[in-house]
Amino acid sequence: MLKDIQSQTDNRGISLNRVGIKNIDWPLKVYDRAKEFQNTVATISLSVALKHNVKGTHMSRFIEVLNNIDILNPHVILNILETIQTKLDADSSFFECSFPYFIWKKSPVSKHTSPLKIEATIMSEKRQGKNEIIIGVVVPVQTLCPCSKAISSFGAHNQRANVKILVKTKRKIWFEHLAEIAEKSASSPVYSLLKREDEKYVTEAAYNAPKFVEDVARDTALLLEKEEGLTWYKVEVESFESIHNHEAFAWVEKKL
Repeated sequence: MLKDIQSQTDNRGISLNRVGIKNIDWPLKVYDRAKEFQNTVATISLSVALKHNVKGTHMSRFIEVLNNIDILNPHVILNILETIQTKLDADSSFFECSFPYFIWKKSPVSKHTSPLKIEATIMSEKRQGKNEIIIGVVVPVQTLCPCSKAISSFGAHNQRANVKILVKTKRKIWFEHLAEIAEKSASSPVYSLLKREDEKYVTEAAYNAPKFVEDVARDTALLLEKEEGLTWYKVEVESFESIHNHEAFAWVEKKL
């Protein structure tokens, strides 16, 4: 029988907050509001707290747990956390994943349908018998600078930006719904496919709704505060500036 080094006693008296595997790519199915589910590849991190008297954890057991996963949902995530706690004799466990998620959108005038890629995030932990889940998205949008519009004889600089939303909720919330909140808060949504009439519409819509990153962050927060069941949110907006050699950002976090 091979020696189990990880299970040996450690005498240094130092507990470790998290020990585990990080950034492993894994094929999964996730629920989709429009099409029931979609296939994706998630980047997953799994970890546990390590007791002060245990030398190490058994990293292979994290992979064994993932081997049994087909589709991702809150029940499955809780089962993952409970299973790794049991397998690794840990008091707390942690799950994080992010993955590309596609939303099929119609262009505003021509109504051509094409997929828009956003990034979806799920984070969860189980400790002292309590389980908490954070759901999030990163959504590409367009912003047009209010200052540029105000001081220019014609035109205004605009650029793509990302709106990142993280929420804790007591109710089911779709990635698509969070994406819609982000898009409503921006100067304009972005699309994968635009015909000339769509491009005209999007350009003029953004010009008529100039937003700083501060505006987008605040407007997103106001919409989130109207959502029933949310207990916490964090919003971060990052603008990839078109006429500056830097990015602009704003973020807000609030417990409800």
